[in-house]
Amino acid sequence: MKLLILGGMRFTGRALVEAGLARGHRITLFNRGRSAAPPAGVEHRIGDRDGGLAALDGGTWDAVIDTSGYVPRLVHASAEALAGRAGHYTFVSSISVYSDSSAAGQDETSPVQTLKDETTEEVTGETYGGLKALCERAAEAVFPGRTAIVRPGLIVGPHDYTDRFPYWVRHMAGDAEVLVPGTPDAKTQIIDVRDLAEWMMRLAESGTGGVLNATGPDAPLGFADFLESIREGVSGRARLTWVDEAFLLERGVVPWNELPLWVPGAQSGFLRTNVARAIAAGLTFRPLAETARDTWAWDSKRTDAERRAPSASLVGSTLAPERERALLIEWHARTRAESSG
Repeated sequence: MKLLILGGMRFTGRALVEAGLARGHRITLFNRGRSAAPPAGVEHRIGDRDGGLAALDGGTWDAVIDTSGYVPRLVHASAEALAGRAGHYTFVSSISVYSDSSAAGQDETSPVQTLKDETTEEVTGETYGGLKALCERAAEAVFPGRTAIVRPGLIVGPHDYTDRFPYWVRHMAGDAEVLVPGTPDAKTQIIDVRDLAEWMMRLAESGTGGVLNATGPDAPLGFADFLESIREGVSGRARLTWVDEAFLLERGVVPWNELPLWVPGAQSGFLRTNVARAIAAGLTFRPLAETARDTWAWDSKRTDAERRAPSASLVGSTLAPERERALLIEWHARTRAESSG
C-alpha cells in the first residue's frame, strides 16, 4: 500500500511510520521538517498546511492518515489537495469532541461540541474539542464515505513528550511516597501509541470508514490497578498515599495538568468512553506493564532539559516534587489531627 502521513516524527507519526514500514508499505511523510527526519526509505515532502501544500503536488496514494489537523480550514485544504489522488482518509480526532464530559459510556453517536464562532482558529482548552469536531466534518466532506474518524483518548507510550504518562512511570519506578488523587476505584483510560498506530494501519488497509472511539483497555481500569500495572512494569517500590480530591482542589492543584489522568467529580465521564465499536473493528491492547516498561526505558535516558524542551506548555506543568512533598506533609498532619480529634 502507498501511504501518505500528514504530520511529523514526534510521537503518533513516528509510531505510524514504524508500523507502516513493518507491514511493508511505501510511505510518504508530509510536514514542516521541524521534527526528527524519517528513516531511510520514507519519502519526505516538506511543506506547510497553511499555504504550503505545493509539496503534495504529484503522486497518488491508497490512503492518507492525518495526525496534524487542528483547524478545519486547513484540514479541508489538505483533503482537497488530495481529492482524486487518494483512496481513503483517516483523520485523527479526539474524545474531547464530546459535549458532555460528565456522562460515562459515551459512544460515537453522542453529541459533539459546537463553537459560537466557527471561524475561530485559536486552539485553546475551550475551543479544541469544537475545532476537532469541525475538522472531522471537513475531512468527511471531501472524502464522503471514505473517511475513518478516529477519536483517541490519552495516547501514551515511548516518545510521549507530553509528560502525562511518563510522570506516573517515573514516580512508580522509585521507592518514595507518591501522592495519588481521589480513590483507588476511580476509572481511567489510555491507549498505547503503538496499538493505535497498528490498528489505524489496518483501518487504512481495509478501507474502513465511520467514527470510532479509540481508547482502552477493553475492560474498566481502576486507578489503583493502573498504577500497580505501571509499578509491575518498572519493578518499582513506590508507596502510594491517596489524597482527597476536595483537599487538592482547595489548594489549587490543577487536575489533568499537575496530576495527569486526574479528572475529578462531574468531569470523570471523560475517562469512561465506550470503545465497543473500535474493539469490533479490531483494536487490541498490549499489557499496560509492557507500555510502562518501554516508556521507562525511553524516558530514563532523557535529561531534564530534554523533558522540558519539546513543549513548555505541557512538559514541566506536572506537580513539582517540592510541592508534592508539602502537600503530603499537610495531608498527613490533617489526617492525624482528625483521627485524634
